[in-house]
Amino acid sequence: MNKKIKLKRFTYYEGKDKKIIQVKICKSFWSKFSGLMFKKSSLPLLFIFDREKTLSIHSFFCKPFIALWLDKEKKVTKKLEIKKWRPNFSGKGKYLLEMPIK
Repeated sequence: MNKKIKLKRFTYYEGKDKKIIQVKICKSFWSKFSGLMFKKSSLPLLFIFDREKTLSIHSFFCKPFIALWLDKEKKVTKKLEIKKWRPNFSGKGKYLLEMPIK
């Protein structure tokens, strides 16, 4: 079965720079839970939460990626290059972007 992937343009702000990228939105519990785990390649993944809070991630079963935590105005509050097989990273945000490193 081939699922249709719904892509969306997402605008965010890194310093004074406005960035617009194509993302796959993770809505379901499973997509939020798994993120980039076990994926050989992926588009950037966008996680949307109901409010700003501390968001924790890990990089088990993932290739290296960039993690961006964004506030409610979609401004980057924290940016990390995540190496594989690391236990815990956290930042505060309403949005989280996981962007694979090519």
